[in-house]
Amino acid sequence: MHNHLFPAPATFFFIIIAITLVQFPVPSVHAVDDDQRYLNCSETFACAGISDIGYPFLGSNRPEYCGYPGFELNCNVDPPQLNVADMYYRVLEINSAARSLKVARVDYWNTTCPATYANTTIDRSSLFFHTSATTNLTLYYHCPATSSLLPTQPADGFSFICPGDASTGFTNYHSSNSLIAITLLGLCENNVKVPVTEAGTITTEYALKEAIDAGFTVGWNANNSMCDRCDGSGGRCGFNTSTNAFACHCKTGSFPSTCDESDGKKNGVSLGVGIGIGGAGIVGILLGFWMFSIRQRKKKRAEDAKIKELPTTPPSGKGIPDSSTNLSQSTPSYAHSKSDLEKGSTYFGAHIFSYAELEEATNNFDPSRELGDGGFGTVYYGKLHDGRVVAVKRLYENNFKRVEQFMNEVIILTRLRHKNLVTLYGCTSKRSQGLLLVYEYISNGTVADHLNGNKASTGSLTWPIRLSIAIESAEALNFLHQSDVIHRDVKTNNILLDENFCVKVADFGLSRLFPTDVTHVSTAPQGTPGYVDPEYYQCYQLTNKSDVYSFGVVLIELISSLPAVDTNRHRHDINLASMAINKIQNHSLHELVDPSLGFEKDDAVRRMTTSVAGLAFRCLQQERDMRPKMDEVLEVLKRIKNEEMGAEKAEVVDIRVDDVGQLKNIPPPLSPDSVVTGKWVSDSTTPNSF
Repeated sequence: MHNHLFPAPATFFFIIIAITLVQFPVPSVHAVDDDQRYLNCSETFACAGISDIGYPFLGSNRPEYCGYPGFELNCNVDPPQLNVADMYYRVLEINSAARSLKVARVDYWNTTCPATYANTTIDRSSLFFHTSATTNLTLYYHCPATSSLLPTQPADGFSFICPGDASTGFTNYHSSNSLIAITLLGLCENNVKVPVTEAGTITTEYALKEAIDAGFTVGWNANNSMCDRCDGSGGRCGFNTSTNAFACHCKTGSFPSTCDESDGKKNGVSLGVGIGIGGAGIVGILLGFWMFSIRQRKKKRAEDAKIKELPTTPPSGKGIPDSSTNLSQSTPSYAHSKSDLEKGSTYFGAHIFSYAELEEATNNFDPSRELGDGGFGTVYYGKLHDGRVVAVKRLYENNFKRVEQFMNEVIILTRLRHKNLVTLYGCTSKRSQGLLLVYEYISNGTVADHLNGNKASTGSLTWPIRLSIAIESAEALNFLHQSDVIHRDVKTNNILLDENFCVKVADFGLSRLFPTDVTHVSTAPQGTPGYVDPEYYQCYQLTNKSDVYSFGVVLIELISSLPAVDTNRHRHDINLASMAINKIQNHSLHELVDPSLGFEKDDAVRRMTTSVAGLAFRCLQQERDMRPKMDEVLEVLKRIKNEEMGAEKAEVVDIRVDDVGQLKNIPPPLSPDSVVTGKWVSDSTTPNSF
């Protein structure tokens, strides 16, 4: 019998031809001025008071092909200036060997009062990065002239006057005291982050000016690794202005990477060798297909056997508990008998729908009725015979793992009832034509949709609504924890909203029942990148504090409207949790908050968002013992909503000096690289909306 896993003879012939006719590297056609490029880029240049400048910098009529975009120096001023992400910096030193330069902000030259209040932009550039010898000073502007909360001792902070401030009743401050800095964040209209080289305590305005004027060191990355290879091959690093890519200028011409590419014998491969490699490749492909087909058949037989081994009747005396019963036992893996299911009975208390009924309700799973999809299945809009509008989740494939998740969700949602948990109407038999779950239809999408998805432009999530979403989500999670259930996939895509923006937490396919007599359970980490508890990821120990960490990410999303993971952000900010911790530690919360919330103009919003950020700060600590429990999280959120926090009180809930100190002494959250490249297990089951 023909095995569809093996290519047809015509395909084999095509593969042989494709592998044999490898496009071997061919030397570029050398232009007349190729050698001149090598000679020109071998020379260094001087710019204002700095000499011996080379790649990647441009200036003083240095040819564009000798530098790199973004490194253009203005040599008409002394010291020269460099524009990084729309901000100008004075270039004080250039260390080509260390690939670093010392810069200082032009707008802060010999002053503490810039014309406009803007944060340093180095972090916004993909070409430059701060070094470990840099620290951030935060200067606070337009603070009340009189307040008992303002610093009175030089060691705690000092004030300085800018032109025009004396007549307005405002003043300005610098403080390195964490508690006072947080207080100033809530009192002052503006704050600016200015990097300096590591320095001791600054207690006077003169010392502050000196520290800023001395500048700070940043490293650069202009295809550094490729430049090293080019240098090693005898070339000169540069840029191809035609292809907008790195170029290696050599004595014999310019090449994409190294001068070795100019030697056809070195990089080229003879036709005979190519045919040999092609033949070996064909053998490898055939062997790989053969081994793959064997593994797939074995895996399929094993899964079928596991499904058949599932008991079909519940153990004696194991009746279905009342819906309010707390789950404190391990998840059972049994089901009603097939005959009972076919009679339209219940399955762990859930109504059994026939496959045909749900097929009709969704118009044969019409693609136009898709509400969303996730790692677990696709969700369709449907209408039952009795007129109920429902969301029907159709599992992707009927294998053993999906059956387990299917049963897990049915068991949890039929035994637990809460106003902020999605309601399960029923399901199909696990032995039916397909595994289907039937939920109440939630019409207003997910929180993620409204924060940064297809509903974000409506501006419907005002701060009061966001705070209510946080409270209702915390109530649902606290209820689960009180019922010995860990959700394990808390994220804004799993928080649904009805037409009144009331919360319905969904997606329990990954949830775990937590025995009451243990502190944790050991299990391979599962969840969604950006939300997974780093201690769970590192130690394989799942606790209810894992949900607390994920909820901390949700709180930051509600404050910032940013997604938990975004590879388009700067590499240090790809992970939202890492970005948030950095912003809070550096007193730059205003850079994180969604501008549409009115943080800069509304004192009440500023105080509440600062308080919620402080709570999230605690939830995101790496060590689970340092995180609050969900009942405490809920209590703090309610207090933030109900407490009248006057400006004179300026009380920031739950951000304490010891919190900041403790967080600085523990490792940071998982690096952005591990989020992007790590082997995460993601069985996300929630669609975009129900």
